[in-house]
Amino acid sequence: MAKYSKSLLYNKAIALTTLFFIYGCIHNDNSSIEGQVFRYNEHKNITSLDPAFAKDNANIWAVNQLFNGLVEMDDHMKIIPSIAKKWDISENGTLYTFYLRKDVYFHSHEKFGVNSTRLVNAADFEFSFKRLMDPKVASPGGWVLKNVKEFSVIGSDKFKIKLKKPFASFLELLTMKYCSVVPKEIVDYYGADFRDNPVGTGPFFFKNWSENNKLVFRKNKKYFETDEEGKRLPYLEAVAITFLPEKQSEYSQFIQGNIDFISGLDATYKDHILNPYGLLQNKHLKEINMIRGPYLNTEYLGFFMDSDVDEVQSGLLRQAFNYGFDRKKMIKYLRNNIGNVGEGGFIPKGLPGFNSNIGFKYNPEKAKGLVDEYKKLNKKNSIPSLIVETTENYLSFCEFIQRSLLDIGLKMTINVMPGSALKSAKANGKTNIFRASWVADYPDAQNYLSLFYSKNFAPNGPNYTHFKNDNFDILYESAMVETNDSLRIKLYKKMDKIVMRETPIVVLFYDEVLRFTQKNIEGLGINPTNLLDLRKVKKN
Repeated sequence: MAKYSKSLLYNKAIALTTLFFIYGCIHNDNSSIEGQVFRYNEHKNITSLDPAFAKDNANIWAVNQLFNGLVEMDDHMKIIPSIAKKWDISENGTLYTFYLRKDVYFHSHEKFGVNSTRLVNAADFEFSFKRLMDPKVASPGGWVLKNVKEFSVIGSDKFKIKLKKPFASFLELLTMKYCSVVPKEIVDYYGADFRDNPVGTGPFFFKNWSENNKLVFRKNKKYFETDEEGKRLPYLEAVAITFLPEKQSEYSQFIQGNIDFISGLDATYKDHILNPYGLLQNKHLKEINMIRGPYLNTEYLGFFMDSDVDEVQSGLLRQAFNYGFDRKKMIKYLRNNIGNVGEGGFIPKGLPGFNSNIGFKYNPEKAKGLVDEYKKLNKKNSIPSLIVETTENYLSFCEFIQRSLLDIGLKMTINVMPGSALKSAKANGKTNIFRASWVADYPDAQNYLSLFYSKNFAPNGPNYTHFKNDNFDILYESAMVETNDSLRIKLYKKMDKIVMRETPIVVLFYDEVLRFTQKNIEGLGINPTNLLDLRKVKKN
């Protein structure tokens, strides 16, 4: 416990600075807000509050408090209305017609004129989507609308989208924060500076941002959504975000009650907060709540299939690698049983198409036999050797696998590099075996299987392994236009089975969303995309 208390004075200073900043940014409205400020830390920093640049969780979480789109996804991955109250889809699956609510207002801004705000209309979505596709804007989310042929605005409350060809997951794409509505007059006024002067429609509005220090949002009292009893959302008065870069410091702040919520599990504190069975330590039961559930994130190792290294090209050794370590023990000892063992396909648990019976289970005898067969076929007496590139935070996993593979006759060398260097090497085919993960851009198995479509070879797409299989490609292209859900899922399962048979990857585990909150926090749900939604959060 000593290592968490030795910086107590520093942490108290941080907490006091946070409170001073928050209260300095919130006008005195003769009501107490002390108990209604939701506080969390973003250790990865936030680069932009413009939804067109909501690429990673840090940006997405913040943007989600400020903006809305046509549709959204509930905690069970069901598409539900947002600014669009309903929609129609043509029989051929290419024309989407959205009918907008007539009570959604942008956040107040002087550039709106005398009323300081205005209603959202269909033309706002046309502007927002064209902006997303504009090469001059250079949004990383432009790909979301690449299948769109045209938009059409009918009056103020009807918006049509015509696709080039059917795509069954188009509504899922529209739930991404890239597709949020933004006001033309405000974007034109700020230009690139819209990133730190955001104006949206969300449950909170932007108040102040001291970059790398603090970010504050205030309650939007004109927000259009209500709860089941008709009470206007959100319940909270404000959201305050700090930017401590170290997870241990973040955890220390949480334990001392200076922030309300932390997400995920880090090696620096996993044994302090959880027991080996993935449950809260007894000492925390009275102060902390824990929420966990499936996360659409597959953690894996990838083989570069265009490698000129014989050992990487060998399907026998790739299979031996997959059979050669105990995933259950790995999750138990390195993750305190947080996560689901990666013994299925690449499609993660929680998505339609997941198949638990097509992966690899620990079988050291079979693994040894495959290594011996490789050596016999290639007339080699020496131990086959493989090099794996990883980042520091996954070194323990690679070391666990390394020790196991030695027992089956495989030598594995580990090369640790910075995340940015590994990302570049992976994209440009400069690594033979690499550690990676894939978090769903949108909740459909097609998003995962796109990593194995031959026309998506990196660096121009997400196929980092350069896997190519003609039958897979045919099935993939068929699934892209299949509008029948059950038939499409059958195609997904066939594709996933091909991938696991050809072994361009080693599935390690399927992650879980893990959230810890103070006991006085209510209504913070959980969802498979790990989206932070504060609309219905209460702080008692």
